[in-house]
Amino acid sequence: MKLARHGVGPEIFFSLQGEGKNQGTPSVFVRTSRCNLYCTWCDTPYTWNWVGTTFVHADPIKFDQNDASIELDVQAVVESVRRWPCRRVVFTGGEPLLQAKDCARVMRELTLLEPGYAFEIETNGTLVPPAELDVLVEQYTVSPKLQNSAVERSLRLRDDALNFFASTPKSVFKFVVATAADVGEVAAIAHERAIDSDCIYLMPQGTTPHSLALLRPLIAEACLERGYRFSDRLHIHLFGNRPGV
Repeated sequence: MKLARHGVGPEIFFSLQGEGKNQGTPSVFVRTSRCNLYCTWCDTPYTWNWVGTTFVHADPIKFDQNDASIELDVQAVVESVRRWPCRRVVFTGGEPLLQAKDCARVMRELTLLEPGYAFEIETNGTLVPPAELDVLVEQYTVSPKLQNSAVERSLRLRDDALNFFASTPKSVFKFVVATAADVGEVAAIAHERAIDSDCIYLMPQGTTPHSLALLRPLIAEACLERGYRFSDRLHIHLFGNRPGV
């Protein structure tokens, strides 16, 4: 598997889920490397914004692919996850579904060792999960990208994938919001895909407690008006914007 590098090893870590439905839940995170999108505000650009690419990011730094990623076999990933006494595992990224088959293999191996594992996939919602992975997943946290990502629509909103995620009860949808126009865009997507408002989380765009606080009133009002749920970014408040937390 291609994973994000943290220090000398992979970015596999034990923390509290900071966002979405399971916010505050102890979880083991497996951060995959590589992404098929290029969001300008992405807080993990080291998983895709390599030296030599033409992607534009709010931070002009480009990352050396060899320094920012590491490759492990499935068994090594399994052993890393099992270092912690926690049975909830979150595959995040980057975009984990680019490596769906390897993710499924890790899940199968962990479940064979101990049936109590529960698995969550954090995805941008552009790729349809294969059946071999879907059968093992408890929850998809789907984060379709809005215009504020600066990614062209044809890449960030894919009918086949969005229809899949909208049709499964395993999905919740988390949108990164900065303006009232973003909320309107969320509403349009929800209407088009018939997504229940109770499955939609609005999350402020920001990487500091101050920037998150500035957007809370707007997002709280939108959630009350439309019946959506509010998601803060707990890990930013607890640990700051850094890898491995």
